[in-house]
Amino acid sequence: QVQLVESGGGLVQPGGSLRLSCAASGFTFHYYIMKWFRQAPGKEREWVASVTRDGGVKNYAESVKGRFTISRDNRRKTVSLQMNSLKVADTGVYFCKAENIGMTNEYWGQGTQVTVSS
Repeated sequence: QVQLVESGGGLVQPGGSLRLSCAASGFTFHYYIMKWFRQAPGKEREWVASVTRDGGVKNYAESVKGRFTISRDNRRKTVSLQMNSLKVADTGVYFCKAENIGMTNEYWGQGTQVTVSS
């Protein structure tokens, strides 16, 4: 059974930091590109960051570049998102996603809430 389980969300003040984690099981983790998405209230889901199968290439949305860092541990089958210098606009539900090479399979986690507020 495929599972992606996010953790680490919570309430943080502007300028603060959070680290999100996503634990994977039920599929061959290192064959998949891993991505983070987020969805703010009343807005469409948007892509935040991605990392290739071996962790060699990372890409970020312009809005988070320089503040967020994606990483993966293929031994532990986890992907993380370190978020620094958080802004109110970063508020939303954060989801991890797994995609294989041919995009014949894709899996989503349930999401974890991140709230940036003073």
